[in-house]
Amino acid sequence: MRSSTRQQRIHHAALLAGIATFSTMGNIQAQQSAQLATDWLELIGVLPAPTYDPYTSQIPRRRPGHPYEPLPEFTIQNPDGVAPAPVDQAGAFLPVPDRWRIMETLGFKFPLSDPYNQNVLKGDKPIDGKDHFLALSFISDSFLKAQSVPTPVGPQGTGRAGELDVLGHIGQSAFVQNFIASADYYKGDTTFKPPEIEYKATLAFNYNRVNTDEARALQIDPRLGTDRDDGFIGVQELWVDKHLRDLDSRYDFDSLRVGIQPFSTDFRGFLFQDSEPGIRLFGDRDNNRWQYNFAYFRRLEKDLNSGLNDITRSPRHDDILLGNVYRQDFPWTGFTSQATVVFNHNSDGRFYDSNGFIERPAAIGLQLPRSYDVTYLGYNGDGHIGRVNLTASAYYAIGHQSHGIFVEESTSIRAGFLAAEASMDFDWIRVRLSGAYASGDKNAYDNRSTGFDAIFENPIFAGADTSYWISQGIPLIGGGGVALVQPNGMLPDLRTSKEQGQSNFDNPGLRLIGLGADFDLTPTSRVSGNLNELWFDNTATLEALRQQANIGRNIGTDASVAWIYRPFFTQNIVVRLSGAALLPGSGFKSLYGTDHSVYYSVLANVIVTY
Repeated sequence: MRSSTRQQRIHHAALLAGIATFSTMGNIQAQQSAQLATDWLELIGVLPAPTYDPYTSQIPRRRPGHPYEPLPEFTIQNPDGVAPAPVDQAGAFLPVPDRWRIMETLGFKFPLSDPYNQNVLKGDKPIDGKDHFLALSFISDSFLKAQSVPTPVGPQGTGRAGELDVLGHIGQSAFVQNFIASADYYKGDTTFKPPEIEYKATLAFNYNRVNTDEARALQIDPRLGTDRDDGFIGVQELWVDKHLRDLDSRYDFDSLRVGIQPFSTDFRGFLFQDSEPGIRLFGDRDNNRWQYNFAYFRRLEKDLNSGLNDITRSPRHDDILLGNVYRQDFPWTGFTSQATVVFNHNSDGRFYDSNGFIERPAAIGLQLPRSYDVTYLGYNGDGHIGRVNLTASAYYAIGHQSHGIFVEESTSIRAGFLAAEASMDFDWIRVRLSGAYASGDKNAYDNRSTGFDAIFENPIFAGADTSYWISQGIPLIGGGGVALVQPNGMLPDLRTSKEQGQSNFDNPGLRLIGLGADFDLTPTSRVSGNLNELWFDNTATLEALRQQANIGRNIGTDASVAWIYRPFFTQNIVVRLSGAALLPGSGFKSLYGTDHSVYYSVLANVIVTY
């Protein structure tokens, strides 16, 4: 009887399979019939039964024409026998008291010295098991530099008998060591929303040793020789950030930050990029598509040799009031536009630096204390248009100053600035094209100052500090105690220093065209090269300062190359070797002679971060 019943079921199943395969029914009906036939064959044992999956509570699907494949065996790892969270009377799971340390409960523990895994000292998990976090960071930044820079002969003598000239030997070397320690304490789970309140402090210690070939190039007293050792501790950040409110479920917000804090008015640091005391209201709207800043800063005096903030001195009479707004995906998707207005009032008095040189007023022209009010109207954009990456900046400066550099009457300020850098990626190569224009003053003795100058520039552009022109401070020899261009600056603004000097709107301006490329040789190694051609926009102020006619406009050709190595694929250790050369043009030769056909800079830099 059983055998007969089994044969009948086989016959029935085969019949259903045949009907599903050869009938004229629709596709869906045929599939349903075939599935029914398969189920019958599995039920009576002709086909092997499928394996039940305990993790999904489902029977896995079988590939047509293939038997069911058994699932691999899984071993649940729970060596400490940790029980699941208990269920309360309502049937819901009880909350875990400290969900941040579940992995440690299971035996995954990492030492505090490990920066690559979860660590309470770098803000990966709260210090109290709830929502209070502490993030510590330590940076060592060391660099050794050798360079040739035009250097004047000291008025009291060179230290070498028989030399009486304006231009001296050009060799220089420097060793700089920076140690930076930062502590950031905040409350709130920042996975989806800003912190409720945040405190941050950053201290920086700098040691620098500089050697030159000429006495009095570093310090006012020639008896101090050609070497200088100096150290300084600066407070670079000291602020509190209060989260004022959330506006919607996407955490658009308003926040207020008070204290010494970093800020940049644009994407590449063309106008103002510094860390100064101030108050800043900022936030976003429309799911972060709109962002805004309103801020007021009063600049601190800085230690000249290190560039760090000096909080032991009274703040400068140099006030900055600004507002900007960002719009993402405008006017193209993937491109961010920013409109900004910056007002700068400066009425600084007389000031001598720690090396004994006068900083304010600059030792050029009338040498009288000067005040100015200038407003910068700017547009900045950053992002990509299809395959083309693009950064662009435009500023127009309008205002007035109490008197000009060369005239006692007040002058009106009208100056402009444009810069753009486009790049495109070709697999492991990125090619860049850069261009910049800063207007120069056309007449040193009229009542219009048309030379563009920034507040405190730190440009990331055209090779940045790898470039000879941008990385070096070049003194204007024979034209007063000012520099033609500042270290980590692009504008030939004829200031004493960007740290302690005043903006100067009677300057020659700049034109720059550059071509560069980045080569990602390996995930840890990159080579970057840049070739820039530079010109003065107008040489009228240079001719007035030097009492020299027909100064050429061509500054020269700036070529640089850098190798960047990250041995651990991260930014924790970065090694950089770079070299740059300036082949002087007619304008540079007019100012510094023809004795040297090339000026060079060689840099070795190591950054270690925890």
